[in-house]
Amino acid sequence: MVHKFSHWLSRFTGSTFAFALAIVGVLVWLLTGPYFHFSNTWLVSIATITDVIIFLMIFSLQSSENRNSKSIQLKLNELITANQKARDSFVGLEEMTDEEIEELDQQFQKLLDKLEKPGAMHKLHDSIKEEKAKRRPSFYQQAEDLLGKIIKE
Repeated sequence: MVHKFSHWLSRFTGSTFAFALAIVGVLVWLLTGPYFHFSNTWLVSIATITDVIIFLMIFSLQSSENRNSKSIQLKLNELITANQKARDSFVGLEEMTDEEIEELDQQFQKLLDKLEKPGAMHKLHDSIKEEKAKRRPSFYQQAEDLLGKIIKE
């Protein structure tokens, strides 16, 4: 029951309606200021209400983040197990200690250092140039071309 409420609260507080409701609440608080003569109680009321809301939202957001993170991990695990070339040892990687993850990161860094980077980067840059050439020239390019024609004349 708490899980369902937390999930509902995360969805609700991220909605446009909740944002509008918060704005209306602040406007009502501002408009009641003259009625309460801008007293300390009036000032403390908004501080208390917002503190309680923030306190609850922290836990709600963390619950939502945990759920999303777990979903992503499960999707990645599915992709790893479905791919014949991927190492199955990467399933459950999120359960490793920081030291184990750092060691794995260093292994990948060594692997990346051995790869020939300039060739791959040149291919990437060439493909980007080709794609830009296929596109219609930008406004600035058109203006530059026009200016070049005017100067030549």
